[in-house]
Amino acid sequence: MPKGANQKLKLYYLSRIMLEKTDDDHMITMPEIQKALEFYGVTADRKSLYDDIEALRVLGIDVIGEKIGRNYYYHVGSKQFEIAELKLLVDAIQSSKFITEKKSEELIKKLTGMASEYEAAQLKRQVVVQGRVKTMNESIYYFVDDVHRAIAENRQIRFEYMKWDENKKMVRRRETPYVVSPWALTWDDENYYLIAYDEEADCIKHFRVDKLKSIQVLEEKRAGKERFREFNLARYAKMSFGMFGGEQTQVMLAFDNEMAGVMIDRFGRDITVRPCGKKGWSQTRVEVALSDQFLGWIFALGNSVKITGPQEVADLFREKLEERAALYR
Repeated sequence: MPKGANQKLKLYYLSRIMLEKTDDDHMITMPEIQKALEFYGVTADRKSLYDDIEALRVLGIDVIGEKIGRNYYYHVGSKQFEIAELKLLVDAIQSSKFITEKKSEELIKKLTGMASEYEAAQLKRQVVVQGRVKTMNESIYYFVDDVHRAIAENRQIRFEYMKWDENKKMVRRRETPYVVSPWALTWDDENYYLIAYDEEADCIKHFRVDKLKSIQVLEEKRAGKERFREFNLARYAKMSFGMFGGEQTQVMLAFDNEMAGVMIDRFGRDITVRPCGKKGWSQTRVEVALSDQFLGWIFALGNSVKITGPQEVADLFREKLEERAALYR
């Protein structure tokens, strides 16, 4: 049998055919494999294909052969990602606010390449995220890469930190750039954040990655190792509301028992919940970053939650309510 021009790529094309055209629900016969290879300009006899299929198995591609009736059928069994896992990743990408629409499409296209053509059709679906605001910062991928590189190389970074102005333009938050020691990246409140040590202020700060601009990885070694070692990222995320900082404060909250799930979802299962004086109500003590965002969260929960201590926090909440009410008089 004469050999095609692409004969040296036979194993590559065979792997592509098996991965793209077969899965647990779709199989292919040997004649169909030969025909598919001819499309790529490759000819192969049955004996050589048996050897090639065994080579694919050695390479880690789980090619399964089954006799059904009088014919043998082949398909790929376990893959690097199951279809359910790919669906989960696609949903996460589509619903992630910090990934631009263009990058979302590129990522999903790459993920569909890891599935068969039949499974890929299941991945081309839309998650219900109407009205979701996607970031417009196309450079976020490269910023994340720069931060990871700086962390890996134990180096500081310099960047400009931006904000929106009243003309819907991105402007600097301050004239001088920030110079910090990056220690971690975290996801919170649908945004990506850089956790870094600011040596000038001697504290750990967080920055939204999609608001960074002009990142430079510096030669200076990172500082703040001891500070970050003392820093509990999970506790910080639970304590902060929307990653808005504030004075760290112990607050006593009384709540209707129907709100127990809300408290556990926000502060974790380790909180202590005890009955309080009001029937059908409980109370807990939690640590929060005292900010307008925390008070806004309390307000949004309506009459089902009450700040019972310390008194200065309850007074602050009352003052904020009075200030807001004054705006509508």
